[in-house]
Amino acid sequence: MAVIDVTADRFEELVADALDGIPEELGRLMDNVVVQVRDTSPAGNGLLGLYQGIPLTQRQEYGGLAMPDRITIYRLPILRRCRTEDEVRREVQVTVVHEVAHHFGISDKRLTELGWG
Repeated sequence: MAVIDVTADRFEELVADALDGIPEELGRLMDNVVVQVRDTSPAGNGLLGLYQGIPLTQRQEYGGLAMPDRITIYRLPILRRCRTEDEVRREVQVTVVHEVAHHFGISDKRLTELGWG
């Protein structure tokens, strides 16, 4: 299967577009979270994205000077799954929504039930 090549800059634009597609009322609720793009996960395990932090549903334990939560979207594993830029755009959208949902405390099981797994 042919793999599409999307530059890092273009991929970051697709991630930004996916973030812009999050409903404004949810986007306003996101708190102390950074979204970044990397080529691959440090573990090299093929992850498409990763949320690291304390979900909003557990923030009473958060503390005032906590480091920001991180959402990382991994470019190369997504590109390996796709043959067209439209497929990349869709995979980025699903991955961004999935990781943002973790920020809101939604589990993998529930995301799968909702079609975002």
